[in-house]
Amino acid sequence: MSSPMTARDMKDYSAQYSALPFEPVQAKYRRALVLREVARANPRTLLEIGCGDLPLFIDLGEDVDVTVIEPADEFFTHACKLAEGRGRVNIVQSFVEDYVCQQADYDMIVLSCVLHEVSDPAGVLASVRHLCNPDTLLHVNVPNARSLHRLLAVSMGLISDTGVQSEMQLTMQQRGMIYDMDSLQDELKAGGFTIAEHGSIFIKPFTHMQMQRLMDDGFMTPDMLDGFDKLVKLLPELGSEIWVNARRG
Repeated sequence: MSSPMTARDMKDYSAQYSALPFEPVQAKYRRALVLREVARANPRTLLEIGCGDLPLFIDLGEDVDVTVIEPADEFFTHACKLAEGRGRVNIVQSFVEDYVCQQADYDMIVLSCVLHEVSDPAGVLASVRHLCNPDTLLHVNVPNARSLHRLLAVSMGLISDTGVQSEMQLTMQQRGMIYDMDSLQDELKAGGFTIAEHGSIFIKPFTHMQMQRLMDDGFMTPDMLDGFDKLVKLLPELGSEIWVNARRG
């Protein structure tokens, strides 16, 4: 693999990801968003770029042709096991920059929680664009630089501005920028995409570690967590993660 992302230690990345506090909860709300968008788009063919430990196809009907691109050994092997017996699922171990497809015929491409992690997001988007036809819907989601917990950290003097990388992001070898909605849309537009829709999910008032502690102490209940997710309807700019649906321009 010749991708610039290969400088990352993918084995360490997958191990660190599995150990993150609160991430399973955050991932639950992120996944619910992605599955809602997939259901709305109703694709016949879908490409998921970076599946982590829970690929989308396990929650999709078997009438959808799914391709998964996953570079990390652990996640790739796990996805292959989950795909056993499913004839319309293809798992490829690769970075998207190295992925070769004979014909771009995907109705939908999902780039979930990936773009902020890479050192060359423009290069990733260029590779994704080559896989799009004019009707392909691209779904992208990333952490929000203007999340409530980041704004609180600035107000407390813990970080100088919302674009400063956290200890967790450094541990996860995340080398890309921290996007807000404007910069995410600008990135996509510069990459040759037009914006169709955008939004956010889950108001997170504190860091992952603090949220996990509140859950462990029994203070943060499932109803409260659901309430924080619904709160984005009133405060969409403060969601912990932002998303954009786009098409090739």
